[in-house]
Amino acid sequence: MGKMKYPLYFSFPALAVFLLFFITPTLIGFYYSFTDWNINADQIRFNGLDNYIELFKEPRLKTALVNTLIFAAVVTLMQNFLGLGLALILNEALKLRNLLRMIFFLPYVIAPIVIGYIFRAIYHPEHGIINTLLDKAGLSFMVHDWLNDPKYALFSIIVTDLWRVAGFSMVVYLAGLQFIPKDLIESSSMDGAQYWQRFRSIIFPLLAPALTVNVLLSMIGSMKVFEMVMVLTEGGPGYTTEVFYTYIRGMFSTGLFGYATAVNVVLFVLVTIVGVPVLMAMKKREVEM
Repeated sequence: MGKMKYPLYFSFPALAVFLLFFITPTLIGFYYSFTDWNINADQIRFNGLDNYIELFKEPRLKTALVNTLIFAAVVTLMQNFLGLGLALILNEALKLRNLLRMIFFLPYVIAPIVIGYIFRAIYHPEHGIINTLLDKAGLSFMVHDWLNDPKYALFSIIVTDLWRVAGFSMVVYLAGLQFIPKDLIESSSMDGAQYWQRFRSIIFPLLAPALTVNVLLSMIGSMKVFEMVMVLTEGGPGYTTEVFYTYIRGMFSTGLFGYATAVNVVLFVLVTIVGVPVLMAMKKREVEM
């Protein structure tokens, strides 16, 4: 008996929703990025590449670009490193492993805005938990104004976001570990292979699909960071923690809608330029595995 085939028109409702709420606004956004749309304009006029020429001259946007790339690179690397480490530990036969899995995953289901306000209190220069503990431990030289010092502000945001997202990567890696045949691990162990040898030759190659998912999602998510930066520093002090979305918000707030839309298009192109080669390279690794 052949496989049952469903009519193609069953997918039309989902395609219609996707077309209405994603494709159409995206195309409209591309159009408005080539206009002088602003809060004071009586009518919207097409101005060609003027918005794009202006944004590439803007030093503040260059700062946002650098901060976004630094944030994305560090968070993607460390999120996957921490997530994989937690997954390997909590995949073992520990008595409290289910409880620990829940504890590490819990921050991810909390709204980033809530986490941001919690860590604003933790990072408070006078009454925050971190500085209080450092002071009581006799490490007063390590006390800093974590969110208002340009040297530590971006680092503090990165640490906060890692605390939030590491549990998600852990869950994906745990799912990948469940599909690795246990008899393969056991046979290699009986042959005398040490844990590192088993991890390098068996476990890590077989986790390639989970690695692809985690790297791609963490990279795209970190390049689109907004809430955490907005709540913790609002892009400050000065513009030292400015990222793309805080810059876009600032432009929309001043009524430069066409210009802000152009910046959003640049971010879309940047995510595509970075994401597609990474996806292709990692999918190729899965095929060669």
